[in-house]
Amino acid sequence: MTDARKICVVTGSRAEYGLLYWPMRAILEEPGLRLQVVATGMHLSPEFGLTWRQIEADGFAIEAKVEMLLSGDTPAAITKSLGLGVIGFADAFERLAPDLVMVLGDRFEILAAAQAALLARIPLAHVHGGELSENAFDDSVRHAITKMAQWHFVAAEPYRRRVVQMGEAPERVFNVGAPGLDHLTRTPWMSRQDLERDLGMALGTPLFLATYHPETLAGTSPEAAMGELLAALGRFPQATVVFTYPNADTGGRILIRMIDEFAARNRPRAGAFVSLGQRRYLSLMREADVVVGNSSSGLTEAPALHRATVNVGGRQDGRLKASSVIDCRADAASIAEAIGRALSAEFRATLPGTTSLYGAGNAAAAIVARLRGELPRVQKPFFDIDHAH
Repeated sequence: MTDARKICVVTGSRAEYGLLYWPMRAILEEPGLRLQVVATGMHLSPEFGLTWRQIEADGFAIEAKVEMLLSGDTPAAITKSLGLGVIGFADAFERLAPDLVMVLGDRFEILAAAQAALLARIPLAHVHGGELSENAFDDSVRHAITKMAQWHFVAAEPYRRRVVQMGEAPERVFNVGAPGLDHLTRTPWMSRQDLERDLGMALGTPLFLATYHPETLAGTSPEAAMGELLAALGRFPQATVVFTYPNADTGGRILIRMIDEFAARNRPRAGAFVSLGQRRYLSLMREADVVVGNSSSGLTEAPALHRATVNVGGRQDGRLKASSVIDCRADAASIAEAIGRALSAEFRATLPGTTSLYGAGNAAAAIVARLRGELPRVQKPFFDIDHAH
């Protein structure tokens, strides 16, 4: 269909691809829309599992690959990767000529894509804006992308208000809920036995699912914080621990080495995985007794699955948190105490009553309904709240 509207979705990591999966599927299946997929960042890195292959295995054609990730994780290497990304996206967007670019979140790869779209005068739709992650430079990246975007698909009402507070007109800010929750109503679950066979390890009780990303603006080094987390997990020798690797952020690689060493020392009760994929990850989360670390999935998907979350440190400061989330400091004693509380009969009894704060799992349909309508103009006025009344 030559006159189909071209919607270009950029994805740079396994995590954000998992959140974009159902919106991408909905675009692909929508008459009058043509999906263009651009893979970048960790998807193209052997170190992070070459996860672009999963995108293609899921039935999506990748129309461009933007190589941008240098092998280092120093501030200089991340900054140079960002620069390479801007150059790569400039070429990709010129060739693909999309009618709209859609991005999600707050990573530096996505900032590169947003800059290139802005300068190419291509309308930009941003998913998951208006949120906070106060101890990471992701926070500034997310807000910068908000100011470059024309449409905003946010996950909750407080985030919609925050995006409007940043000068974005209310008629361009849509509360669709978190698209990652669409998986909970649409993805076929794997049984505990299927997971054990697939992962090659027994899943005992209690079962911990652990993900820890560097706090890129924290005073404590990522290495020290990870050491505290591992020390806390070591206090539960009866527990099975399944780790997923951290993102390609500043300081991330040393955390990977520490996770691998912990898993090697604690086999067979511990395992570390580069990428689980969304179906395995969420199926494992559904089986887990506690989700431990500082991943945003502990605040979005875990409460919707009525799982306990131990949220370590300040990476998710400022985000909406359900009653199933226990915040703790990034020291071994605090983490161990929080895990103990999460495992207590008293706390577990409250979990069935947990309410999701991020929508009802129908974000993809809401996003595509908007994409069918008139697209936004690139030029946009600043919306002053004081002058609105």
